[in-house]
Amino acid sequence: MTDYVVEGPLQTVAPVANNSSVFPVRRIYCIGRNYADHAIEMGYNPDREPPFFFQKNPDNLDFSGTFTYPEKSCDVHYEIELVIAIGKGGKNINLDNATDHVYGYALGLDMTRRDLQGKMKEMGRPWEIAKAFEKSAPMGPITPASELGHLCKGVIDLKVNGELKQKGDLNQMIWKTAEIINYLSQYYELAAGDLIMSGTPAGVGAIKKGDVMVGSVEGLGELVVTVI
Repeated sequence: MTDYVVEGPLQTVAPVANNSSVFPVRRIYCIGRNYADHAIEMGYNPDREPPFFFQKNPDNLDFSGTFTYPEKSCDVHYEIELVIAIGKGGKNINLDNATDHVYGYALGLDMTRRDLQGKMKEMGRPWEIAKAFEKSAPMGPITPASELGHLCKGVIDLKVNGELKQKGDLNQMIWKTAEIINYLSQYYELAAGDLIMSGTPAGVGAIKKGDVMVGSVEGLGELVVTVI
């Protein structure tokens, strides 16, 4: 038995829909500007350029149905996303069978301290302070692909207090699920337990305490998160 000098961190796990078992989370990769309309609203070229990624930490995940407004920011934005759960890892994964590595799919929110992100961009610094803060990744249960199939199209949207804010279709992703997995695996060795947040459509905006965010993707139901 290993004798740790301090108490070790708990394994972060995600719930699995209609199942008492859980999904152990290893890493969280996030692809940036993967919908052309969102790239445009953020002031960037919507063309198909090589993808780029940033990471959140496993313990940034939150399944409580609440989002605690963070300190050190007064401009926190929602970004609804399809989350891809990897069930089988590898390096240089072939594009043709990349979706064979997917365990399932979930709904997630990439909450962003936009004011801090803007400052980091101006200074040419990494975004972690804006993206990887506590409880910055509200998420719903994972639905296995064996039950759902592979999601390549379908409406993805987000309402805030009943008002539609974001709406797109999964088929509008610039880099599709198989391509994301193929590309990532050329630079990282993917493993079972990895999550990939696949980008957000246009319409991102600020939230305030008391807001209720309701995201949905066809086949995955809803993710309801209240800002506290």
